[in-house]
Amino acid sequence: MLFITRILSIGVRLAEIAFAAIVAGVIGSYLHDFDVFGAPPGARFIYTEVVAGISILLGLIWLIPFTSGFINWPLEFLLSAAWFAAFGLLVNAIHKYGCGSIWNWAHFDDDRTCDKFRAGEAFSFLSAILWLVSTLLGLWFVYRVRDVALDGTTSRRGWYRRHIV
Repeated sequence: MLFITRILSIGVRLAEIAFAAIVAGVIGSYLHDFDVFGAPPGARFIYTEVVAGISILLGLIWLIPFTSGFINWPLEFLLSAAWFAAFGLLVNAIHKYGCGSIWNWAHFDDDRTCDKFRAGEAFSFLSAILWLVSTLLGLWFVYRVRDVALDGTTSRRGWYRRHIV
């Protein structure tokens, strides 16, 4: 069971890094456009870019398959919350640019700005979900797998047993 957990963890980490890189690229192109036109960038874009950069860095560090990588679940939960906040900020910003509804994925027009914006939005949501899955995987590992001995028996006592003190 430990082997399956590690394989799942590596797959989720690779997807987290890929999705964060996609969001960083899309939001980076927005920041570049703001720089070309001389307009100040919005704080929501800078925040999303910082969250993507932190996610890429920590994802690469935690990609190394050690057991200690599973105990980082509180930080993974914070990253998931940061990604959900970034998604909310991007959803709130879509109305400023006149791209229509955030759920309108039926047809794409020639407006590349709105299409890129929706892609950044979608991958930020997917990244938030993957960091939440990674958190749950770490919690499962910490509270279930660590207590199973090599012979398959559990070493935890139930809450109802007395301590030998």
